[in-house]
Amino acid sequence: MSAAHHYKEQRLLLIEKVLLLKSLSLFEETPETVLAELAEILEEEEIEKGHPIFLAGDEGNCMYIIFKGEVRIHKGEHTFAVLKQNDFFGELSLLDTDTRSASATANAETLLLKIDQEPFYELMESRIEVAKGIIKTLCRRLKAQNEKSVQQK
Repeated sequence: MSAAHHYKEQRLLLIEKVLLLKSLSLFEETPETVLAELAEILEEEEIEKGHPIFLAGDEGNCMYIIFKGEVRIHKGEHTFAVLKQNDFFGELSLLDTDTRSASATANAETLLLKIDQEPFYELMESRIEVAKGIIKTLCRRLKAQNEKSVQQK
């Protein structure tokens, strides 16, 4: 089977993308009409097992959502998290193009949906719910990180 043919088979329907977005805490308060707009800017990326998605130190300008597969977030051999279907990562890069603080590697054959920063900014400008969703998510992750550092002292 040719790579082009395989890719066509993997193409997700718009409704599948909308349902995935709706399941994420990041977009739980976002209306379906807005999610449909967001779904249209998602790019699909297939990553083979063992291949890096990005490396620590790379410039970040996008976020990823796992449609299927598994991704390890790590720095060298130290694993921070293993993410699975419906998890997302790299969301800080939607707001800031600073370098990636960790690497992401596919632990299995993985299908990702990628949101690039520029179209996401445009969507945030016109849709306040999207901006609120990302702020809430970042606050939750910051609180969790603070609790973790307090417990380690």
